[in-house]
Amino acid sequence: MTSPTHPSGSALQATQSFYGDHPVMRVLRAGLGAAERLWPALAVRAAYRLFGTPLPLRRPGRRAVPAGAWRAERWPFEDAEISVYTPQAQPHGPAVLLLHGWGGHARQMRPLADVLAARGLRPVLVDLPAHGGSRGRVSNLPQFSRAIEYATARLHAQDAAPVAVVAHSLAANAAAHVASRGLTTGRLVLIAPPASPHEYTRLFAQVFGLAERTRAAMQRRIEAREGILMRQFEPPAVGPRIALPTLVVHDRGDRVNRFADGEAFRDHIAGARMFATEGQGHRKILQQPDVLQVVADFAAEGALPVAGAGG
Repeated sequence: MTSPTHPSGSALQATQSFYGDHPVMRVLRAGLGAAERLWPALAVRAAYRLFGTPLPLRRPGRRAVPAGAWRAERWPFEDAEISVYTPQAQPHGPAVLLLHGWGGHARQMRPLADVLAARGLRPVLVDLPAHGGSRGRVSNLPQFSRAIEYATARLHAQDAAPVAVVAHSLAANAAAHVASRGLTTGRLVLIAPPASPHEYTRLFAQVFGLAERTRAAMQRRIEAREGILMRQFEPPAVGPRIALPTLVVHDRGDRVNRFADGEAFRDHIAGARMFATEGQGHRKILQQPDVLQVVADFAAEGALPVAGAGG
């Protein structure tokens, strides 16, 4: 997802790359174009379904992390589920919830999980609905938000309240929204967050050659079904209501979510810090040693009161 300005060429190329040039995608583009001309309502429904389908397609139910080292739980959620993984060797300690982005999976957060575990923290990896090993075929940003809120509530109920939530890309946007509604965690880390879900619908429409009327109808369908407007996820809406210590991490050359997106969250969240990288892009940033160290340090600061309790 990109910033609230007009889509840049690089953002459009990144979106095209995400959906790919597979023959199936070419057929879908042709089919959507024909439906727009012959049956506009069907085109809107088909676009809505495709927009909510995480790619690449995967086989639900497969574990995202090694069975021996991680304990897996599957939590039914809405018409899907949330898969949660905790390290067998680290059953206790301050928990840090780690959340992947759209089309991602829990395994992408493993490098950070290893660094956190070495610091005495307990990483909690998650496959969000319709991602990784979790059941479900479609999802969206509002469901990501509900899933994050539900997961943190379940951890609280297990006396494992997270001292920090670390989220990448679309999950960062969702986590910021939940934080604006009173997310029960100590700290918030947003890695490469998108600033405008609305703008991504425009990129999606461009990639598939959809007319503006179809794009707008698809957006209205999403908002009506989810009961929330896309602009309610943008930095000016969520930022002023976030009271948590917040760290924003973003690469200056990110071709998926522009650096300006991260700056927008920093500027609208009081006291937010920002850590900028160079040359790491949108996904390699999750493996960059400096990033992992900075995030671990920030999360550990939130665990200090826990470590000192009763002392």
